[in-house]
Amino acid sequence: MTDFALNASVRSDLGKGASRRLRRNEAQVPAVVYGGDKAPQSISLLAKELAKLLENEAAFSHVIALDVAGATETVLIKALQRHPSKGFVVHADFQRVVAGQKLTAHVPLHFINEATSVGVKQGGGEVSHTIAEVEVSCLPKDLPEFIEVDLAAVEVGQIVHLSDLKVPAGVELVALAHGNDLAVANIHAARVAKEEGAE
Repeated sequence: MTDFALNASVRSDLGKGASRRLRRNEAQVPAVVYGGDKAPQSISLLAKELAKLLENEAAFSHVIALDVAGATETVLIKALQRHPSKGFVVHADFQRVVAGQKLTAHVPLHFINEATSVGVKQGGGEVSHTIAEVEVSCLPKDLPEFIEVDLAAVEVGQIVHLSDLKVPAGVELVALAHGNDLAVANIHAARVAKEEGAE
């Protein structure tokens, strides 16, 4: 279930000043682990280890084995705070995963058959993505790495909604469960064609 692993150490020196020192002097990222039936725990991770993990998009929607001072916990990345201009992670939140207990996670959308879709190939339209990821609710074992959005049969002027997506068994789209059938993508007429028509 876990293809990803991270090492962490327990952090007892808390506060903004301590976090700054950690990042500057030790090239570490302060983080917190919470959830399950345990108290939240402050930890720190090696910045380069975390950066390497985050190079893989799948890490965001995978269960991660987090080794905290020799004890392994299964967690999900819940939130990352990044430096406003440089983009590196300055703080991370991890949520504990409990087997048999439903979790919510953000899963990326992978758009397929864009260039060959009816609306692009025959209608000369352009594809627009409205959202790049969806929030899902499922058991840890059912967590998908991504959800495919097949645009093969989509025509110009057509909108693909959450309800059109094929989600794996045991996976529920949170927005849909709350009655929000959000737009995911659409194919619209190319702007050049519109401008020529207007002239």
